[in-house]
Amino acid sequence: MNITNQEAREYTLSELNLPQDLKKLNFYQCRKLAKEIRSLMVRVISKNGGHLASNLGTVELTMALHRIFESPKDKIIWDVGHQCYAHKILTGRAKQFATIRKENGLAGFPKPEESEHDIFISGHSSTSISVACGIAEAMRMKGDDHHVIAVIGDGALTGGMAFEGLNNGGKKKMKNLIVILNDNNMSISGNVGAISGYLRSIRESESYVLKKQQLEKNLMSNPALGIPAVKVLKRTKDSFKRIVFQQATMFEQFGFVYLGPVDGHNLQELEEVLRTAKRYEAPVFIHVNTVKGKGYLPAEKNPSQFHGVSRFDIITGNPEVSGSGCYSDEFGKELTALAKQDQRICAVTAAMTYGTGLQYFQETFPERFYDVGIAEQHAVTFAAGLASAGMIPVFAVYSTFLQRAYDQLLHDVAISNLHVVLGIDRAGIVGEDGETHQGMFDVPMLTSVPGVVIYSPACYEELHLCMRRAIQEDIGLTAVRYPRGNDNNMKFPKTHLNTDYQFIDNDSDMLLISYGRVYQSLWEAHCACEKIGYRTDLLKLTRIFPVVEELVEKALQYRVVMFFEESSGYGGISTIFGSLLAQYGFSGRYVRISADCFLKHASVQALLEKSELSAHAVCRYIYAYGHKD
Repeated sequence: MNITNQEAREYTLSELNLPQDLKKLNFYQCRKLAKEIRSLMVRVISKNGGHLASNLGTVELTMALHRIFESPKDKIIWDVGHQCYAHKILTGRAKQFATIRKENGLAGFPKPEESEHDIFISGHSSTSISVACGIAEAMRMKGDDHHVIAVIGDGALTGGMAFEGLNNGGKKKMKNLIVILNDNNMSISGNVGAISGYLRSIRESESYVLKKQQLEKNLMSNPALGIPAVKVLKRTKDSFKRIVFQQATMFEQFGFVYLGPVDGHNLQELEEVLRTAKRYEAPVFIHVNTVKGKGYLPAEKNPSQFHGVSRFDIITGNPEVSGSGCYSDEFGKELTALAKQDQRICAVTAAMTYGTGLQYFQETFPERFYDVGIAEQHAVTFAAGLASAGMIPVFAVYSTFLQRAYDQLLHDVAISNLHVVLGIDRAGIVGEDGETHQGMFDVPMLTSVPGVVIYSPACYEELHLCMRRAIQEDIGLTAVRYPRGNDNNMKFPKTHLNTDYQFIDNDSDMLLISYGRVYQSLWEAHCACEKIGYRTDLLKLTRIFPVVEELVEKALQYRVVMFFEESSGYGGISTIFGSLLAQYGFSGRYVRISADCFLKHASVQALLEKSELSAHAVCRYIYAYGHKD
């Protein structure tokens, strides 16, 4: 494409060879392109769902990065990765963007197998600086003088791992390392804690910017002295800031050159600061201020609501289908009701107040509600401290994020047998967010912790029962896990529900076992197969661990036992149950069906089918191993 610099000429995404042509555009053309990118994001995400507000806020920053640096020779690492949509569009994937989060389409997070411009997969927060340090050091050893740029959100900066990376990068004086803080004063539910306040104090320190501009103006009035002096000033901004503020910033104390704050929607300012950063022979920290939801009014007004969204109406911003409740809401409402009866109950979240349904608790009991930021490790140990002092802490957390706190669960909670309750949200398959967010590993992780008790309810009624038992019985570390979405499809008989198990005897020699959402698949298959002469008995586990050994003894009488598990099976309940069967001398056929791989992005139903956990898949197993009457 022959790019002209005529200001009136505009170029669309389809006309450009990206990212190469981006460097040839003038600022006017870039602003027009940014507007098209935002329009594309809103249009596609309104249909596909995804992370909207954060991506709308990073358009100019992404453009500036690709205009100043040379990706993929220069490495750009996104943290959290859900703010990479503009990056995908500007690296040759604009035509594919309509497929984002769809099966066999673009992933919602950076994915190296998808593009050479996606350097590192990053679905969990606070990892980018550590990754960048490793890549920067490898490049140094190879004699590669290109840069590594870690773009980290302000919410991710509340994670302790980010500071471990800053400490290492500054101590090692990595000359090709640049860290960019995308500061939009938001994580998901609004930033909390001292880091948020510190960043706000920097953002609000206009005196530095004003004094810097006035000094440059005075110097430039004397051309002979001014031009060289301004160049020196650009290389010594850190010293100048210390004169203005009378102290170094925290980031300078880590060993970084600090540049900023910079307007993250002013492309000219962004490019100036990025060029300056490239000149330093030292690690650089750039502080960029952006507006979450920029360019789409509903998202600007309600950034939390538009962090991660389902389908919505573009004109109003309203969901296309009004919500009918979900497990998260049920959990939050029930916890609030229980807290009215017991003043010891506290709620803890790691920057996911609305995502975990804890907004109801926060509104009713603000003095017992704690949002600790993106800091799952701290959340668990903080809960352990509360429990040791006689409180009953309930930590609501997504399954995929709980993985980050294994050592704290083992060392700080379980060893002392402290009564901490985990509300494990998004347990099992979550769908379009892909392999970084599927909740497939909490069960195998927790079953390795001595003394833990795990409940996996299959409907709202069971969720309430399990929560009451988990909170009211002082039984050490206890987990209640539940899936994303609602229980609208759970049509199995709900008589005699309890927190242990439910058994349906149909006088069969084949036993089907499951727990949680997948039990509905068993029930549907059981009913369908019975109509054509295949009978099955059913066992629904509610307290899934420790395994009730009388159930193992009961299973010994069957010719075939099949366990369907919406979890990684290795270390899961199906493996434990099978091991116990073997110890008891089971002579029949044991079949274990579980999701033993990283599941890519697709709909929940498609992934259940692919994992052979749908009703259709269960029917196929019944046909394969069953006897007709």
